[in-house]
Amino acid sequence: MDLQLAGKRVVITGASKGIGFACAEAFAAEGCDLVLAARAPEAAAEALRARHQVRIEAIVADLSLPQERVRLHAMAADADILVNNAGAIPSGGIDAISYERWVESWQLKVFGYIHLTQMYLAAMRARRAGVICNIIGMAGRAWRSSYIAGTAGNAALIAFTSAVGWDAQRDGVRIFGINPAATATERMETQARQRAEVAHGDPERWREMLTGLPYERPIEPREIAEMAVFGVSARASYLNGTVIDIDGAGQFKV
Repeated sequence: MDLQLAGKRVVITGASKGIGFACAEAFAAEGCDLVLAARAPEAAAEALRARHQVRIEAIVADLSLPQERVRLHAMAADADILVNNAGAIPSGGIDAISYERWVESWQLKVFGYIHLTQMYLAAMRARRAGVICNIIGMAGRAWRSSYIAGTAGNAALIAFTSAVGWDAQRDGVRIFGINPAATATERMETQARQRAEVAHGDPERWREMLTGLPYERPIEPREIAEMAVFGVSARASYLNGTVIDIDGAGQFKV
């Protein structure tokens, strides 16, 4: 299936590893030129250049800082596609996450997504073309008190994505989201360790936090990436203002 993405310029945040790197790999395979933004994206860029004949730029940026988001946009303002993926909200209940840590983590994921969407959406609307994909997370649907900052932040981004979609379509632009459940990344292990510390006082018991998953496995990052690639393509031109849950129906577990 020709997704008609060859030659598109794609900005991916949090692109150095995990879902972000998987997205970069999938877009590169479709012939897209990439802008990889992360605190240390150079190794990821080199790995992709060795495998794909596309233009790949690596921009070192701390996207928790508004001025860094402005700098990223200035360096790639003409991007056809934005994939918001950077985020590291810690696990913990309401008593475990300090107000300062809560605000710090939301600066990267929640306000980072909102700010970059504002900037890129304005340029896309002026061109009457462009797509934004927000990688959010199932905690925004299946609320977890043990991940309170992430649950609240993801729920906010789900609502934000859906609300912006209505205005975006008036100008020929699309925005949608993806909610991954437990995905096999370094971050999955980090969060599982945090939950094991809270539940058992022992982070080494983190694997116990991953039992009972649908199909008896976590999601592979490429499965999220491939949905993102299809979603931004012309083959999904009516996909807008919605957030796709990829959780193997785990939210309905009784």
